[in-house]
Amino acid sequence: MLRLLDATGPTRREWLRLEGWHLAAWAAGARRSATAAATGTSNAASRTSTQLGRAKSVIFLVVGGGQSQLETWDPKPQAPAEIRGQFGTIPTTLPGVRLCEHLPRLARLTRHYAIVRSMTHDDLDHGSALYATLTGRFHPRKSSNPPPKPSDFPTLAALLHQVRPRSTSDVARPYSAVHINGPILIPEEVGPGQFGGFLGRAVEPLSVPHPTAGEGLFQDLLPQTELPTIRLQQRQTLLQALDATVADWGRERRCLDHQTFTRQAFELLASAEGRRAFELHHEPQRLRQRYGLWRAGQACLLARRLVEAGVPWITVFFNRSVRGQDKSTATEAYGWDTHNDIFEAMQQHLLPPFDQTFSALLEDMHDRGLLDQTLVVCAGEFGRAPKVAFEPGFAGRSPGRKHWAGAYSVVLAGGGVRGGQVFGESDAIAAYVKERPVGPADLAATMFAALGIDPATHYHDALARPFAVSVGQPI
Repeated sequence: MLRLLDATGPTRREWLRLEGWHLAAWAAGARRSATAAATGTSNAASRTSTQLGRAKSVIFLVVGGGQSQLETWDPKPQAPAEIRGQFGTIPTTLPGVRLCEHLPRLARLTRHYAIVRSMTHDDLDHGSALYATLTGRFHPRKSSNPPPKPSDFPTLAALLHQVRPRSTSDVARPYSAVHINGPILIPEEVGPGQFGGFLGRAVEPLSVPHPTAGEGLFQDLLPQTELPTIRLQQRQTLLQALDATVADWGRERRCLDHQTFTRQAFELLASAEGRRAFELHHEPQRLRQRYGLWRAGQACLLARRLVEAGVPWITVFFNRSVRGQDKSTATEAYGWDTHNDIFEAMQQHLLPPFDQTFSALLEDMHDRGLLDQTLVVCAGEFGRAPKVAFEPGFAGRSPGRKHWAGAYSVVLAGGGVRGGQVFGESDAIAAYVKERPVGPADLAATMFAALGIDPATHYHDALARPFAVSVGQPI
């Protein structure tokens, strides 16, 4: 096992290594719970150490576009200028570890998180590489930008629905996974890996495209004051009777999905507590400003509120598009795909809000005692090339860095991860991994292990074919 989690005890070979996604559909159906498929449980599940299974929730912060490791978590100040780039570095609270000069808040918080500098794979385009990040599986068409398909592997949040269904009696929380500020665009089309795939729509997470929608988010689902509870129950009974007349349709996946959506809509109607988690106006304005009043900032604040509400999995897309800057110069439009103009984009549009928002999330989670029971993961699909160069085929007037997956960095905090450490190492120019390589499947395995789910556990698709939760090893 790759030792990043603060774990003790026995291991099992150290654990074996689209239609429509708009919010209206989710508001009508709330969250998707796991339906019929059976789930296998390996013997290793009962031998999981308490440290590995200490997390109650996962926050997966996705920085789409290819965040440069050299301008963030793995700078190389001793490298030649064409490698190290224009930015300087600053010390952190961890002796000998330096970060980019434009991450001052995060540099002061290294005691709370671990940096993995040895992520690596061989997929070099956004669509398929993000698919690997969001599902833990490589796409059949590597280095491509394929559309979402029903035959895709399920997104990790949907997979959690399948292997750990929510109790039907838990009406206070009629969803067990939420995607915020998505779906992510590549750069203008919805990318694969964000949906239920071959498990169907019934297991898909609740999608909240805009975190600052406020009270209007579920306005259409609020109970009508003139509608007594008894009448709402009568309507539900009538709907159940109608469903019973077409029981034979129940074998069709679309009908199963519809039944799931309907049940969850009624549960959300009955759950004031569930709706309240989405109402950001209850937060002090000072705290909202600390997170940042942009979409990513409020999305991370909403993620914290959902952790407090008991939601086990929250995926936050930090940016809506991997490269929105081609269409708009607004800071919120920017993605991390910086082929050209990398230093201007990073200094003026990407690093300041990222530093403010991510540090606010870590501080707030720690101050509320939530970090120990929540695994926070910040990752993208790959990094950027070691050499700074101008790419003629892309917009921009100054050099940047092309796609690179030979070595890049991710960050993990809380949920059993020992903070204040660097795991793995890249070479002198951050081009390739020098020791302790980690792949997308290992990252997925780590998240499920933190939740106490053995990655070797099997689930089944509609044809009863078995699949492991992850083919990777927990870090």
